[in-house]
Amino acid sequence: MKLSAMPNERSPLITSGVCGLTLTAATCGTASDSPQDSSSGKAAQDPRRLNTFFGVMVPTILSMFSIILFLRTGFVVGHAGLLQGLLMVVVAYTIISLTVLSICAISTNGAIQGGGAYYMISRSLGPEFGGSIGLMFFLAKVFACGEYVLGLVEAVLDVFGADPESSVSGGLRVLPQGYWYTVLYSSVVLLLCLLVCLVGAHIYSRTAFAILLVVTVSLLSVFISTVAVKPKDFVITRVGPGNQTIRYNASYTGFSATTLRNNLGSGYSLDYSTNSVMSFATVFAVMFTSCTGIMAGANMSGELKTPSISIPKGTIIAVFYTFTVYVLLFILVSATCDRTLLIQDYGFLQRINIWPPFVTIGIYCASLSAAMCAMIGASRILHALALDHLFGLPLAPATVTSNSGNPWVAVLYTWGLAQCVVFAGQLNAVASLVTVFYLLAYAAVDLACLALEWASAPNFRPTFQLFSWHTCLLGILSCLVMMFVINPVYSSGSIVLLLLLLLFLHYRSPTSSWGYISQALIFHQVRKYLLMLDVRKDHVKFWRPQVLLMVSNPRSSCQLILFVNQLKKGGLYVLGHVQLGDLDSLPSDPVQTQYNFWLSLVDKLGVKAFVDLTLSPSVRQGTQHLLRITGLGGMKPNTLILGFYDSCTPDDFFLQDSAFCHSSVGEGSEEEYNFGVDLPSLQAHFPPVRHVESPRWLSPDEYVGIISDAIKMKKNVCLGRYFFQLQGEGKDSKVDGSERTIDVWPLNLLQPGNQDYQDVCSLFLLQMACVLNMSSKWRHARMRIFLNVETGSSDQGWVVNEESFRELLRKLRIRASIKIVPWDSVVQHYALPEGERCEEPTPGLSDDFLSSVNRMLMEHSSQAAVRFLYLPRPPAARNQSQHYLSQLEAVTRGLGPTLLIHGVTPVTYTDL
Repeated sequence: MKLSAMPNERSPLITSGVCGLTLTAATCGTASDSPQDSSSGKAAQDPRRLNTFFGVMVPTILSMFSIILFLRTGFVVGHAGLLQGLLMVVVAYTIISLTVLSICAISTNGAIQGGGAYYMISRSLGPEFGGSIGLMFFLAKVFACGEYVLGLVEAVLDVFGADPESSVSGGLRVLPQGYWYTVLYSSVVLLLCLLVCLVGAHIYSRTAFAILLVVTVSLLSVFISTVAVKPKDFVITRVGPGNQTIRYNASYTGFSATTLRNNLGSGYSLDYSTNSVMSFATVFAVMFTSCTGIMAGANMSGELKTPSISIPKGTIIAVFYTFTVYVLLFILVSATCDRTLLIQDYGFLQRINIWPPFVTIGIYCASLSAAMCAMIGASRILHALALDHLFGLPLAPATVTSNSGNPWVAVLYTWGLAQCVVFAGQLNAVASLVTVFYLLAYAAVDLACLALEWASAPNFRPTFQLFSWHTCLLGILSCLVMMFVINPVYSSGSIVLLLLLLLFLHYRSPTSSWGYISQALIFHQVRKYLLMLDVRKDHVKFWRPQVLLMVSNPRSSCQLILFVNQLKKGGLYVLGHVQLGDLDSLPSDPVQTQYNFWLSLVDKLGVKAFVDLTLSPSVRQGTQHLLRITGLGGMKPNTLILGFYDSCTPDDFFLQDSAFCHSSVGEGSEEEYNFGVDLPSLQAHFPPVRHVESPRWLSPDEYVGIISDAIKMKKNVCLGRYFFQLQGEGKDSKVDGSERTIDVWPLNLLQPGNQDYQDVCSLFLLQMACVLNMSSKWRHARMRIFLNVETGSSDQGWVVNEESFRELLRKLRIRASIKIVPWDSVVQHYALPEGERCEEPTPGLSDDFLSSVNRMLMEHSSQAAVRFLYLPRPPAARNQSQHYLSQLEAVTRGLGPTLLIHGVTPVTYTDL
């Protein structure tokens, strides 16, 4: 088995960087996302060229400052007050710090490529979680893009708006204002972002550091202004209810203990942009959008010289730096501006600046940068989703890229959705939704890290060790709690949408080579519970069938495989197959390459079965091996089922079932996700069905020997005949059994003298019939039990036996009708020396007797869907094997689907 990556593993899905983009030209549109281009690029130059500062700190800081720094600081402090504002900062940064620990752990466990949360979650939790969370994260980026554009337009109108009631003096006030004008300006800005993303995204990525410098200078001017600018008074006008003009007297006091004291407590009031009263939750939702850039550095793993050092170090420094800036800014603002100024003017920082254009330029750079960053990042996530074929046709166009590798169709998708977002008209209107989506994505990252930690996988060895399952769990809980604190409706809706996407992807069954954390967790738990499943504690009242079905060729055995799937009643079900051969004479084990074909067959048939194959010189030896070693602990087969040994030519099920005639595996996008087994390969792997002239790999003596071996090993044995005639067992069948009848003949028909209806084997027959009657496709079937009696004898004990049998059925809670079948005419052909009674059929049973038994079964059970017959114990002498099989063949000839059963273990229980 090769240790290299499977061909389906597209290792870099996308490139990455600032807000999901790289800082280099290659990331934002000039580098191809294909593996081939990636490998050639690697040969040309070393892709790991970025250090901690440029690769992690710059994109993370720029993403976290966005527009909140300049446009909503006063909004948060004015409504919440300094104390609650600082509490919001602490809560927000606690949440993202816990998530940062998870990001650092995952990203230092192996080089991630791009797609941010989508890549990490999909490669950790599998396609269902990865696809659904990836789409949610894409939507978060889209809404964030719309939010940043609305914030930019708000800042532009604050300076250039032509509203005569505007409180800002000076400037070229030529732009008309209003809802539709806001939408128009936002659309123009979005169009500009679209053009940059389509034509020159590399220009933006190259200027990321320059943008950060501009923002830093603007920020420094704000800090200097709080000291240098003298106190000022302002008159702010707003349009109130009924188009009334309301004037507010506001002031910048400079550093003042009175101002600080007045701003300590909360003062939630009407928000002039949305005309709704604010609360802790709504203000926190706006404030938290400043914390949505923490994954920018983690996305750079493939570009960093030392990712295991740079990602934790750079991300943590960036988080600490932005936290410090926000805390200082909150304190300075609280100490210098009265509450009216903070609440009534989002752009107050321009009013109090030593040179207002400093702040204006900072706002424009930060807002436009964040908007383009979100659009490009969202388009890359969508492109990654499309490349992974998780959502099929709707996202198929998003795989298209330009010659330079820019996913321009994904950009158009993103632009179209962001255009819908700007119809909200106000930044604050979409802040809650953006925050909820981001919190859900962060919770998923924490969940991915928690699952990896709990799975205890040996290959989960992150170099970053400052995390534990406690931090992951706390991160998940804090994200979920804050989601519902912010907006219960949006939170519930986003979780419902996530569950719907999960169900869609689960039933669409996109298989991948990424690895499934669910498999690791299941393994971890199953091993634990298998150890707890103590065979010494088994009790008959909790018995269930655990079946090993030996299959020679599935082409002729599919109906029996489907039938046994209904017979297992939640128990272990294993398909066994013996490959004839000797490992000493072979270069490798031929069995190992066959498992995928058998597992694909199980998938196609829709049965809940395991597969166990073995290599052996003979079928008998191989079956012994499987009976001994199949299963673990308390989950081992207790029942062996074989096909009947006869000379009839079987039908080819593959030619009858549409699932095997028309390709449903490997079509379109799923072709690379079928573990290398498409329908033609599956068809070709299993040989054609046996013909009359075909040589038999199994002799009668060996077949009977398998039955004897199983009984010696205390395994129950069932032989299935004519099951190729049984219809309606497929996974798409709607049969519920209402038209079906199950017939049970609990008497050993080859031993008329043995009238014990309550021996172990007879009770096993009843139990198996009852189990079948409880399955989905047989639950409404009628069950009939036939009691054979000799009415001509002077002994009328059969009447007593019938009553006792009815009482037994009542105690066993088996609902069935009892049919009395006189068989004097059959018994008269039975000749056995006086006083001799044995469990094994004698080799001297006459043909007349066997024919009479067959006619009796045909007369009473010809219309039954399936029949359960008593299987006599096979003879001890090997030379009688052929006679034994001949007798079974004569009795069941022409009956239809029949199960011959020999039970050796008690399975019924009458007490509570």
